[in-house]
Amino acid sequence: MNARPSKIRLVAIDLDGTLLDDRKQVAPATAEALRSLHGKGVRVVIASARPPRSVRPIYKTLELDTWQVNYNGALIWDEPAKLAVFHLPIDGLIVKQMIDTCRRHHADVLVSCEIMDRWHTDNLDNTYTTETGKLFKPDVICSIEEMCRQPVTKLMLLGKYEIIQSVDLHIKSDFAEHVVTVSTDRELLQVMDHRVSKSAALKRICEHYGVARNEVMAIGDAPNDVGMLQFAGVAVAMENAYPIVKQNADWIAPSNNAGGVLEALKHFRVGE
Repeated sequence: MNARPSKIRLVAIDLDGTLLDDRKQVAPATAEALRSLHGKGVRVVIASARPPRSVRPIYKTLELDTWQVNYNGALIWDEPAKLAVFHLPIDGLIVKQMIDTCRRHHADVLVSCEIMDRWHTDNLDNTYTTETGKLFKPDVICSIEEMCRQPVTKLMLLGKYEIIQSVDLHIKSDFAEHVVTVSTDRELLQVMDHRVSKSAALKRICEHYGVARNEVMAIGDAPNDVGMLQFAGVAVAMENAYPIVKQNADWIAPSNNAGGVLEALKHFRVGE
């Protein structure tokens, strides 16, 4: 367990499965509590796998002005300025090689690339999609060759669970020195530069705001949240979290459908 800080000055919160309930909404009482923290000297930072456009409505609801973590840390985004303050993409050539490898074994795997805040794909197929894919249409439909002529912020591979397991193994076998994979959904594999993590991005944000790590509370539910929980002075896992997340938590909050984030703020008396 992490050392307890005398005062929490920054709260880093995952979205899906954490702040958002299963309807993808923020409970009004939780939103109000988070909005109030700004006036109490506590910054609220969203740390998500989502792109900026998919975070924007939640960011506005919470009336934030902070930097945010997108794409699991491949991008740190200044939403008020609409500006990337940190970006660590994958080389386009490596992405092309990964896609070719995956499709050599599974021709029907669906491919999407996020490049900054724009969605590129070579095949508009909604059989398998992401939470962002449910809200937005692709910005660019083009060939894989054209897509990979530029660095790629995040590669996403979608398909049946068995296919996703297989392509994950191929990528880990052939490209481990270049990329890291994240699988929090059975039908989706996320691929980022190997140096990317929510914890590394959160560390940069804390340095920017002059906040010590023991003054940070991190709240999450999935394996890609473990690093930031280990970084934070207070680590909170949701009741619906993966076992490995709970193992790295100082406290288990109620589930995302039972106001867990709000209960965490109350339990640790954040802002008091």
